[in-house]
Amino acid sequence: MFSKLGADIYTSWSDDQRRDEIGKLVAGYRNGLPLQIVFQMASAIAGSPDSARDHLAALIPAEERHLIVGRLKGQEQSLAASFLM
Repeated sequence: MFSKLGADIYTSWSDDQRRDEIGKLVAGYRNGLPLQIVFQMASAIAGSPDSARDHLAALIPAEERHLIVGRLKGQEQSLAASFLM
């Protein structure tokens, strides 16, 4: 029930609104927000994990994405790679 919280609102947003909101998540990550939350919320806002990947790639420079993935281990690294690489 709560996993779809807000999803109806996001469908009415333009791509620019989605990118802005996902940009806020990226800023939140840089200030300590866990990556799993960023990925989950970005997917909900973008409408799919594939769209979230596109937005994240546009918002996070390639070098930073590689550093993020390189710092992680195990399942966290796999999840991050699926979104950021």
